[in-house]
Amino acid sequence: MPARSETSTKRTSLIPSLRGLDRFPWWLAIVVVVGVLVLYSILAAPYWNAAFVFVQTGLLYTIVISVVAFAISLVFGLLTGLGQLSKNVVFRNLSMLYVQVVRGVPLLVQVIFWAFVIVPAIVSILNGLGQTLVSLGLGTLGRGLATLQIREIDMTYRAVAALAVAFGAFEAEIFRAGIESIERGQMEAARSLGMTHFQAMRYIVLPQAIRVVLPPLGNDFIAILKDSSLISVLAVRELTHLGQLQRARTFRSWESLGTVAFLYLALTLSLSALVRWIERRMAVER
Repeated sequence: MPARSETSTKRTSLIPSLRGLDRFPWWLAIVVVVGVLVLYSILAAPYWNAAFVFVQTGLLYTIVISVVAFAISLVFGLLTGLGQLSKNVVFRNLSMLYVQVVRGVPLLVQVIFWAFVIVPAIVSILNGLGQTLVSLGLGTLGRGLATLQIREIDMTYRAVAALAVAFGAFEAEIFRAGIESIERGQMEAARSLGMTHFQAMRYIVLPQAIRVVLPPLGNDFIAILKDSSLISVLAVRELTHLGQLQRARTFRSWESLGTVAFLYLALTLSLSALVRWIERRMAVER
């Protein structure tokens, strides 16, 4: 009997250690090991190093494009989110139309559509406006608009516009949900104190809603960073496009595209960790 009890005791003592192994983030360990190997290759192997040197300017370009497009999309999203909650029939329906249409069209199609349909149409409208201004005697202002050429609009600006408008629809839903999560009594209490609707939204509702929407907004920034790779179809010299150029000029697909994938993964994992930290802080402060 004592021998059996010793065996059972040993088995029970092994259970916590096995549970600890089950909870260990093996996926993260694998990612770290692979990342270290790739980083070593970039530093030591000639083809990997050449690929990194060639695409590193595209990495900075990708970050800048993503930040600018995301900042503009936040403005679109906030205005559209407020529009969906507005009592104004026209504003509400226009906001809902924008959200539903943009969210229903693939992002790649939107990028191409903006670059080759919407921007040329805007330039044509500006040309017509410029000619009208010239005929009215406002030649200084009108002549510049009348002579504006489509090729003068850089593809980078077209790509940023497409990303901003596309993600503005997603930010609108996030802002709308965040505002609706705040108890209606907050607005009623603010109005009872003599605040206007705008003041109540500005000083009472929105500050609370921002705390709610910060984590999902962080996730959307990660999404726009990854989806910015789609603008490579416009030959914008961002990370993916430079990776394709490096592959074409060296015929080293593994090193060229592997470096690109490693840089994207390093960015997204770092940002994901930051978003999780923000979520934990928000949970503690609540």
